[in-house]
Amino acid sequence: MTQTKRYFLILVSACSLLLIPLIAMSFTQEVQWSLFDFIVMGILLMAVGTGLEIVLRKVSSPGRRLLWLSAVVFAGLLLWAELAVGIFGSPLAGS
Repeated sequence: MTQTKRYFLILVSACSLLLIPLIAMSFTQEVQWSLFDFIVMGILLMAVGTGLEIVLRKVSSPGRRLLWLSAVVFAGLLLWAELAVGIFGSPLAGS
């Protein structure tokens, strides 16, 4: 698979995941995202996807690959949690 196709797959995956809150907004008032929320989450998903792609291309040892993939996913989840509810109370969460 070429590099362009891989990045297109990452983009399609990110857009597909962003459809979840978009659809939820039409069914409930509990989900209220603005355009800014969608842009920030799209950037976060693209960054995590690109990070995973870089690790898969650059790291050849299975043990180190698993460690780096886990680190990228963990960092993405941690940033997402901070942006969503402010678990650390940083200015990122609007605290």
